[in-house]
Amino acid sequence: MTLSVLLGPFLNLSPAVPAIATFAILGIATFDSFSLQGKGGTIFLDWIAGFSSEHRDRIVHHEAGHFLVAYLLGIPVTGYTLSAWEAWKQGQPGQGGVSFDDGELASQLEVGKITAQMLDRYCTVWMAGIAAETLVFNNAEGGGDDKNKLIGVLTMLGFSESVYQQKLRFHTLQAKTLLQENWSSYEALVNAMRQRTSVQDCHAELGVRS
Repeated sequence: MTLSVLLGPFLNLSPAVPAIATFAILGIATFDSFSLQGKGGTIFLDWIAGFSSEHRDRIVHHEAGHFLVAYLLGIPVTGYTLSAWEAWKQGQPGQGGVSFDDGELASQLEVGKITAQMLDRYCTVWMAGIAAETLVFNNAEGGGDDKNKLIGVLTMLGFSESVYQQKLRFHTLQAKTLLQENWSSYEALVNAMRQRTSVQDCHAELGVRS
C-alpha cells in the first residue's frame, strides 16, 4: 500500500485506489474477526481446495474412516462435516470432521487417569482417518490434527516421547484392520456421507450391514 502511494504519481494511479484497497482489506479482516471468529482464511483456502475432486474424495474417505471405527468401537458419533464452512456453521473448531460424545473420556482425563481400554479405543478412532486414506489412496495427506490429539493425550498422561510413534503405528494398524474387515460397510458409509446423510441414517445403514 505504501509503495502504491509513493509510486502512484509516476504510474498515473489515483490516490483513491490504495485508499479503497486499504479500507476493503481492513473491512474483510474485521468481518473475519467478528463474524467468522478468525476462520475466514481457513474457510477460503478450504473453499479453493474444494474445487479439486480428489481433495473432496479424500476428505469423505478420511472422515468415513473415523465414523465407522467409532461406530465399531462403541463411541457415539454426534455429527460430521466435510468442509471448513460446514464446520463453522455448526460451531465446530478447525476444519471440522467427525464429532463424538467424548464426555466419558474428558471426565477421566480431568482426574488424570484413563483406563487402557478407553485410551486404546480413542487412539484407534483418531488414527482411523489416516488409515482410511492410506487404504484408498496409498498415502494420507490429512491427519495432522488427529496425530496432535493422540500425542496431546499421551503427553497429559505422562507417556514418554519414545512411545508416541509406537502408538501412532500400532493404532493406525488397528484401524486399518477394522476397516478392511468391514469394507462393504465402509463403502456404504462413504456414499451416504457424500450425500450428507444424517448421522441417524448413517447409523441405520451400518446397522443393516452389521
